[in-house]
Amino acid sequence: MKIRKLLVANRGEIAVRVFRTARAMGIPTVAVYSEADKDAIHVTLADEAIFIGDSAPSESYLRIDAILDACAQTGADAVHPGYGFLSERDEFSEACEAAGIRFLGPPAIAMRRLGGKIEAKTLAVESGVPITPGFFEPGASDFALREAAEQIGYPVMLKASAGGGGRGMRIVRSPEEFADALALAKDEAAKGFGDDAMMVEKLVVDPRHIEVQFVADSHGQVACLFERECSIQRRHQKLIEEAPSALPLNQPKSFDWEGMQSSVRRLALAAGYIGAGTAEFMVDRETGEFYFLEVNARLQVEHPVTEAITGLDLVELQIRVAQGEMLEIDPRLIEGNRTAMNGHSIEVRIVAEDPAAGFMPSIGRIVGWAEPRHPGIRFDTGFAAGKEVTRFYDSMIAKVIAHGPSREVARKRLVAALLDFHVLGVKTNVGYLIDVLTHQEFIDGTIDTGFLAREFADWTPPEPPQELPAIAAKSTVQTRAKSETKQPKDVWGQTDGWRVFALK
Repeated sequence: MKIRKLLVANRGEIAVRVFRTARAMGIPTVAVYSEADKDAIHVTLADEAIFIGDSAPSESYLRIDAILDACAQTGADAVHPGYGFLSERDEFSEACEAAGIRFLGPPAIAMRRLGGKIEAKTLAVESGVPITPGFFEPGASDFALREAAEQIGYPVMLKASAGGGGRGMRIVRSPEEFADALALAKDEAAKGFGDDAMMVEKLVVDPRHIEVQFVADSHGQVACLFERECSIQRRHQKLIEEAPSALPLNQPKSFDWEGMQSSVRRLALAAGYIGAGTAEFMVDRETGEFYFLEVNARLQVEHPVTEAITGLDLVELQIRVAQGEMLEIDPRLIEGNRTAMNGHSIEVRIVAEDPAAGFMPSIGRIVGWAEPRHPGIRFDTGFAAGKEVTRFYDSMIAKVIAHGPSREVARKRLVAALLDFHVLGVKTNVGYLIDVLTHQEFIDGTIDTGFLAREFADWTPPEPPQELPAIAAKSTVQTRAKSETKQPKDVWGQTDGWRVFALK
């Protein structure tokens, strides 16, 4: 049965991105918003918008009852969870099903099988998927974790079972460090996820981080839509992602694509997975061996690079699969045949952080916004001039995605686009990203998860671009006219080289 109306239980650029596809498919949309987001762009782009609570996520975007009530008020018969917030909560998937609302994500039972790192690794072992040597006992005591670390051999990595995004993780290099590291990891996990269950595994030193995008339908098909390289990470947070891998498969220390995609299919089928998901792996940079990490049972922030090299719209596939349709795409994509790939794509995450202050979050009102318009560039955002970056939510304000016939063409296009992107009112990491993209090791593709810590430990911000004074001057002259409220609904409608918004 076709979806009649789609509610997006999220905010910011992912809500905007889902609305774009729904609009193209002729599906009416519903936005939800908190007090902090009452003037947000995603609210203006939906056909309807429902207020769901105060600014804190626990009072709004994390309230299952408020989301379901918004569906009831508007007649929405489907929910897209985006990423973060409730996107990987099996109880949300279950609640939607009980209310007769389609959830654009995997069934609750698949989430439970894959939602926790311990459960996922257990299923991986049962499915013959390689995992890093470790100890994954549910409810393990501190003593059992310490004993396991001794048996595995240092260095080890402590990880929160329910964790993600680098929280609840600590590297332990010796027995003397174990107790303090465990206490910190458990405290962080409890605060971030409401669950301090931990696991311990062998630390693969500075591996490459490779993940596989897959989509499974309800008819037994699992399409492995190639890999993404996510090795550029700062404090376990991804900053730059690309597809395909930065290191060609025919190189000596690459990885076994056929083995990896076969592992993903076995895992998805064993879990009863339906929808879009990502299986993450570590790849030993010395041997090329891969080890399963976890499954993200949702759409990922970095999904645009996969869309660029496959020509697919992953949100559209999510909608079609949720409607019970079979995957009707190029058979080579379903088979993981690499001849179906088109060029190379690289994405950067632009975050509101102050590099000069240890990358502390930068909040405030955006008073100037200059956005690039370049060939081969996609720009995803939920912000513009006049919008507020608050303390309540993730600090990412935009994504810039470059696509080209080769990695080097995509890289150069991305650097050029970043040089033409400027924000006034909050600090960003744009200068940092440019320096990473122009580093020789990045250009060569010889990267790993330790690259930023190794090469950018003493990095200092560059001087502001010469154009900024002119933009700043303009922002002090122009005032926010009352007619601003009469601007077109589509704030991306301008066709000049830059989109420059400047406010008093």
